[in-house]
Amino acid sequence: MPGTDDVATRPDPVGPPLADAVHAALPPKSGEAQDFWRELRGSTQARIGLGRTGDALPTTEVLALRAAHAAARDAVHLPLDVASFTEQIAAVGLGAPVTVASRAADRAEYLRRPDLGRLPADLTAVAATGADIGFVLADGLSPLALADHARGLLTALAAELGDRYTLAPPVIATQARVALGDHIAAAMGVRTVLVLIGERPGLSVADSLGVYLTHLPRPGRADAERNCVSNIHPPDGLTYADAARVVAGLVAGALALGRSGVDLKDTSRAGNLSAADTSTIAAATDTEEH
Repeated sequence: MPGTDDVATRPDPVGPPLADAVHAALPPKSGEAQDFWRELRGSTQARIGLGRTGDALPTTEVLALRAAHAAARDAVHLPLDVASFTEQIAAVGLGAPVTVASRAADRAEYLRRPDLGRLPADLTAVAATGADIGFVLADGLSPLALADHARGLLTALAAELGDRYTLAPPVIATQARVALGDHIAAAMGVRTVLVLIGERPGLSVADSLGVYLTHLPRPGRADAERNCVSNIHPPDGLTYADAARVVAGLVAGALALGRSGVDLKDTSRAGNLSAADTSTIAAATDTEEH
């Protein structure tokens, strides 16, 4: 019940001085257990070693869980501020972004009808560029993630890819699922599309961004024909620079293989690949159709 937490058994949410005082009052075995969980909590965002008050969680942890759940719900339901976001993306310097929408009329329909989020309402604003790479910035299940991280990630991707490939102006997609990017990319006429999309919020992270890569995109591509780089949300997740480096490796690999998806492996850490992984990549490269 609120206000009945046993300080000696709950994890310490306060500063080191009080923590030391609490631990000094604990029996040695309990203190060792607290130290054990504290060390593990430093390496994960998962809720572990939360302690208890009787047979329930401490009030502070219950309230923290409710706050995290509320943040996740807000991340799903609050719409993207398209006007402000367009200004941010235009500042990256890849050209004036255009905005398209899926056939889902609003967030409620988007959540009820995933199929509508995969289909475009109108693509007349999307110009054909014939560029090597196209960017689709999709709100997905976390518009918050797109607002927080898309500009930084797009800037890193442009720096990583711009000297090797031609880049199309970005397209902003609302009420969008990943497959909407195939329709947009086909209209742009790009060789590879990168869909930057807000990932499903969780109770640890509500603003995680993902990048889905599809080589030779067209409507009807299956999920197995894509590659995903996820968990992009610095400082706790993947950094923009690291994500851009992985994506650049996948783009190069897709060009070499002639396809993306399950046959394409992340070679950015090639020194850590097993012999079997290396053989798989080599075999796929040898069978490429030019």
